[in-house]
Amino acid sequence: MHVEQKDGQDSPVDLIVDRKQFCFQRKLRLTKPAEFKRVFSNPLKSSDRYLTVLYRPNKLVNPRLGLAIPKRNIRRAKDRNRIKRLIREIFRTQQWEIGSFDIVVIAKPQANSCGSVDLSESILSHFKKLWLQKACDA
Repeated sequence: MHVEQKDGQDSPVDLIVDRKQFCFQRKLRLTKPAEFKRVFSNPLKSSDRYLTVLYRPNKLVNPRLGLAIPKRNIRRAKDRNRIKRLIREIFRTQQWEIGSFDIVVIAKPQANSCGSVDLSESILSHFKKLWLQKACDA
């Protein structure tokens, strides 16, 4: 359903279709306990003062993300939700660069007191390690 406009730009319909590939679809999530257990059983690990990232290669063509934001580390639900939203957003925009990994992100108590910029830099640095891992495997 492509509508050509006079100025050569794509129609709004095409832009909506293109946006769908950047959604955080169900196939990009770890949903079952067995999937989490597989990552926890023998993970590769990356850690800093805000987050611990556990990951394992998967046999899929896309990465999958699971979040573990413990209530004992981050007390208030609004703070846990903010952290989850931020991590999901960065994953959603960087998913094409990550490679085929199952990833579990665990928040540490210090993640609650840091700003969004610090948390974004933290998760991006962990994802860069995954990119390097992907490059080494290739």
